[in-house]
Amino acid sequence: MKITLKYLPFMLLPFSFGIQAQEIKAELNKECKRQEKISYILDYPQNIKSEVPLIVFLHGSGERGTNLDIVKAHSPFTYKNLIKEPIAILAPQCPANMWWDTVTIYHLIKEIQSKYKIDASRIYLTGLSMGGWGTLKLAMEHPEMFAAVVSVCAPTDRVMYANIDQYKDLNMKIFHGGMDDVVLPENAYNFYQALHPVNPTAELTVFPNDNHNSWDSTYSNPELYTWMLSKKKSK
Repeated sequence: MKITLKYLPFMLLPFSFGIQAQEIKAELNKECKRQEKISYILDYPQNIKSEVPLIVFLHGSGERGTNLDIVKAHSPFTYKNLIKEPIAILAPQCPANMWWDTVTIYHLIKEIQSKYKIDASRIYLTGLSMGGWGTLKLAMEHPEMFAAVVSVCAPTDRVMYANIDQYKDLNMKIFHGGMDDVVLPENAYNFYQALHPVNPTAELTVFPNDNHNSWDSTYSNPELYTWMLSKKKSK
């Protein structure tokens, strides 16, 4: 078979010219509306006329779904008797197969503040495992909201490290199990190592014999609530 290249130069001709491009500098400025829907339990003291502190609790991945009662498991709800003053506890539920949407949680807290008598200087945030991640993420995004932050066996991510200065003025405690094989203790060690230079008052506690369940050791300690409720933000 004979192949002729007679017309090949003409076929390549259009590609021999430089392609002209236009550089456009602009800005997208558009209001995007989104629907926010989340179920929650609010434990609010009765017959209280004054403002009360609020603990916001974010559960772990095992409590996701539509059975709202399970959000109280493994939480400060279990140890309410250790809290020595009237306090509200808010526990939202993360939808199945999702992770915490911290924008929605922030708006939920603001909604609770508008509907109930909540002391804005005494809002506390805590969570375990997936909820510990949500705790650190929300605290990073809105450090101005929380008087104290407590994360338990929390995964961490690069965004938190990149924004480590956001935690510099927060009262923080970090808890983890030394034998955790679900969320490795290195998450806590490495995060604390990055956190300490910007927030020297932050504390890391490792329970050496705890596996992933370090929440019982954390929430069963009455000193945690004494410390937490002693903290206030400037209004």
